Amino acid sequence: MVLVEHLNLEHVLQTVSVLESVVLRSFGPEGGQVLFTRDTGQAMLSRSGTCILTALRLEHPLARIVVECALKHGSVTGDGSKTFILMLASILRMIHSTACKEPNVSHTYNSRDVSEATAARRLADELLAFVLEELDDLIATGVVPYGCCLSWEDFTAKPQLPADKNNHCVQKLLASFFQTRLGCTHSDFISDLTCELLTHWKFKNDQPSLSLQFVNDNFPALHTSVSGFPISCSRLIEGQVIHRDFATPCPQTDHKPVKAVVFTGYLQPKLLSAGEVLELRSGEQGKEGSFVQFNTWAERSLEGVFANLQSLGVSVLLSGVKQSAAVLALAAHANMCAVECVSEDELSLFAQLSGARPISDCWMIEPDNVATLTFCQPILLGAHRYVHVAFNDLEERLTIKPCSLIICGPGEGQTDQCASAFQDAIRMLLSTWEPMGRTASTASKRTLQSNKRTSFHKDDQIRNAPVFKPGCVIPAGGTFEFLLNHALLQQARSCLVSDDANMGFPAVSQLLANALLCVPRQIYSHSPRCFLQTQTALLSFIQNHSPPFSLVYNQEHNTVLTQGQDKSECPLVEGKQCMHCCREADKSSKGFMLDLGLESVSCKCQLLLAVLQCVSSLLHVDTVLHIHTQSRRLANISSEGTEDEAED
Repeated sequence: MVLVEHLNLEHVLQTVSVLESVVLRSFGPEGGQVLFTRDTGQAMLSRSGTCILTALRLEHPLARIVVECALKHGSVTGDGSKTFILMLASILRMIHSTACKEPNVSHTYNSRDVSEATAARRLADELLAFVLEELDDLIATGVVPYGCCLSWEDFTAKPQLPADKNNHCVQKLLASFFQTRLGCTHSDFISDLTCELLTHWKFKNDQPSLSLQFVNDNFPALHTSVSGFPISCSRLIEGQVIHRDFATPCPQTDHKPVKAVVFTGYLQPKLLSAGEVLELRSGEQGKEGSFVQFNTWAERSLEGVFANLQSLGVSVLLSGVKQSAAVLALAAHANMCAVECVSEDELSLFAQLSGARPISDCWMIEPDNVATLTFCQPILLGAHRYVHVAFNDLEERLTIKPCSLIICGPGEGQTDQCASAFQDAIRMLLSTWEPMGRTASTASKRTLQSNKRTSFHKDDQIRNAPVFKPGCVIPAGGTFEFLLNHALLQQARSCLVSDDANMGFPAVSQLLANALLCVPRQIYSHSPRCFLQTQTALLSFIQNHSPPFSLVYNQEHNTVLTQGQDKSECPLVEGKQCMHCCREADKSSKGFMLDLGLESVSCKCQLLLAVLQCVSSLLHVDTVLHIHTQSRRLANISSEGTEDEAED
């Protein structure tokens, strides 16, 4: 049976509003934790938007689409799942309010839904087109000059003095991120641990994004979760922790260098070559005698493998599969320790750090398949025993110090959430550091008109160049939304008084500006007066302290300075930190802004674009078909049974 459900804008808004009411409980610095209970009786306490949205049991397909979009955005940028839902609901309300006021919307009951849906879709498409065309320029001119640009040294350098800790931008960026995930109690400790982790994994002559991408890709093999201990017990240890125990007794190495080989397959006897025949005599015992004779031949064949390993000095065998009992017995007899069923991620990381090439054919072992380790020993973490290895220094990675992250938590759920927050923080840093390209496939018409004197080749460079340098951050607490709201309203006013039709979209610009304020309103929901004071003081500072320059396209444009200014005063030239705008704002307004740390401009840009793409997709859905698979399956079974009975 197929049920048809016709959707209108009110249905979409109602569905998103229900999701909004769930995430609002844990949004902002004053947000709390949400308690979920499963059917098994297990309880989960979290304020992470990803955990909360994943735990929901949603029946309506529209709600599942919204949650999937929010989770997909969170998996890319590591942040913004709750803000995604909040901003999505705000934009839908603005579209609904604007669509109802359209002059061509009929107020009769039969045609009202169709007219509102058409107007809403048009507004959603215009909003998306506006953001793709104008957002980069607005952020570059109205937001970025009031922030700062982090350098790679900021990501890996630790404060020299405890007094410098509050001025460390990366520390503030990570601390504000972990505060929204794990609370303010452990945010500073975990942010320091993350900075220390990045310091160890700083590759020689590599871009920051490559090092961050390496940590993100190998994070499952780089961390170990240990339950039953306080979060403050989390730490870094040298080398790599392999999450398996020794299958054979581990020899006493006393921290002496050892050699290891990685096998991706089974250790098997040597295959017979062409024309070679293995003669098996039956004897008195028949088939049992042949079987014993075959095992003897196989064992002697494997003895040659272990003799070769001993000649190479190998004493550790790492295997991606479970080996036979004969292999383990031969390994123990040869005084070699074996580790079985090692995950593919851990074997890949081991190969990268050791420089040894894994091998699948045990008869093709060469010296480049042998890894030299500083030590290989058991390690007890919580209630589990693992294998702990350390690596010799290689020339190509002199600047890194391989280490593993031990994440502790009082319970299994808290430990998993802490590990998830660590990886999301790495993704957030990666999104922050990746250079921001233009969101549109082509540059805006205004950009092309302002650069008519340049060559076509130069226009292509501007079109594909980053809009602003990587690592841009802005003070948290709604600063991004306040600044972008001001820039949007300024553009809307300039478009109204301009005769140029290509200057922008005044209506959608004002609509988006009003929708953005939902984020700071919720942040300051405990005190509406604080919201007004913050907005007023920030706008007053913008009017009295204009940006020292306008950074719109690439580094070539950044060299243009205002008359009488020193180059060192520019916030983003050569990646130097300069928070003078925000610091002066704090001084002039006597601390009107909450000290909520920093947040990534790049993540905010991607969030806004993802939300508007989701809005456009949702409003183009007008019918939902509910197909009950169980009823359909029963109907098919009954029809097949009828046919079988007829044939019988």
